[in-house]
Amino acid sequence: MSQNTRRAVLRALPLAMVSALALSAPLAAQEDPVTIGYAVSKSGPNATGAGITTIPNYELWVKEVNEAGGLEMPDGSRRPIEVVEYDDRSSAEDLVRAIERLATQDKVDLILPPWGTGGNLAIAPLMDRFGYPQLAVTSVTDMAPEFAKRWDRSFWMLGGGHDYATALVETLAAAKEAGTINDKVAMISVADGFGIDLVKAARPAFEEAGFELVYDESYPLGTSDFAAILNEVQGSGADSFVAFSYPPGSFGVTKQAMTAGFNPKVFYIGVGGAFPVYGKITEGKQEGVMSIGGVDAMSPAIEEYFAKHTSVIGNPPDSWASAITYASLEMLEEAVKRVGLDHEALAGELSTGSFDTVIGEVKLEDNQLRKLWWVGQWQGEHFVAVSPADREGAAAPVIPKPEW
Repeated sequence: MSQNTRRAVLRALPLAMVSALALSAPLAAQEDPVTIGYAVSKSGPNATGAGITTIPNYELWVKEVNEAGGLEMPDGSRRPIEVVEYDDRSSAEDLVRAIERLATQDKVDLILPPWGTGGNLAIAPLMDRFGYPQLAVTSVTDMAPEFAKRWDRSFWMLGGGHDYATALVETLAAAKEAGTINDKVAMISVADGFGIDLVKAARPAFEEAGFELVYDESYPLGTSDFAAILNEVQGSGADSFVAFSYPPGSFGVTKQAMTAGFNPKVFYIGVGGAFPVYGKITEGKQEGVMSIGGVDAMSPAIEEYFAKHTSVIGNPPDSWASAITYASLEMLEEAVKRVGLDHEALAGELSTGSFDTVIGEVKLEDNQLRKLWWVGQWQGEHFVAVSPADREGAAAPVIPKPEW
């Protein structure tokens, strides 16, 4: 395949848009391509998250690998990557159908995961049945230890709801002990696996820390109007507002809080708070907003990754799962270099090996990534990590949040 050759193959899949793309590779790479498939949300409610965290990192990684001549094999040869991509339209049914097609009809060498907790849970049994390693990099679930045992080729890289919820409670408890905030919390959660996991962990953690949940309601996925909820919350007397939300909810509740002049001392949202677009949502008034995740903004590796992502993709990555997604691809690339494409060997290497990545050295514990940032906050131009507070690179939280 010449350096400037670009092949495009369209395939038909009921209820889903499909494209297959062989990306260009240097002249030196004459080996058969490695086919890598994935189904990800290019449309529907999950498209925002997938379009910021997952798809750009897949595109960036494939571009870099192919520009280097392709994936390096154990014998030193390189094979270019050919991508088979499906739009799952934010539908679990379409996602499952696409994974089945990738495995049984396209017979791709490797399958990359979809975006989101629900999607990764939906395909885990299929990935296990077909024998593919599953790097579930955007799935937050307290069941990760059990899933890793049940499906021993699955890898859970974003922790569980208990981790994020208890870290948030610890951060707020320190502020309460310092007299910065009162003991009242208003909490909402999206009625989805992600929201259910976090709120289930948060309720007993808040109670144990001496907080009173004066408002505790869930809302359906796809909710866009939070005016009634915020009206009730404003009258609750809570200094802390917590939303375990997906991006559309995170953005929607932020906009309506600004419109209503709702200025609690703590304003915490879920997925989306660490997205670079959040500054546009708040019209530049994101200072002090807390959310899930975070990065060590002063890390040279993170700074280099942000610059590279921005240059190639045209936008910066998010400050939570983007770097972890990219790190998972670095792990996969290195594992292929060590053991090749055999699925059993790859899974074994991912499970036991050590990998130098953009987030530092990674060695999974029982198929899980445990060295993570749990709580972050907008401080100046960066969304920085504030918990674990004793980890190198953590910033001190700023409470109360400035008014919008």
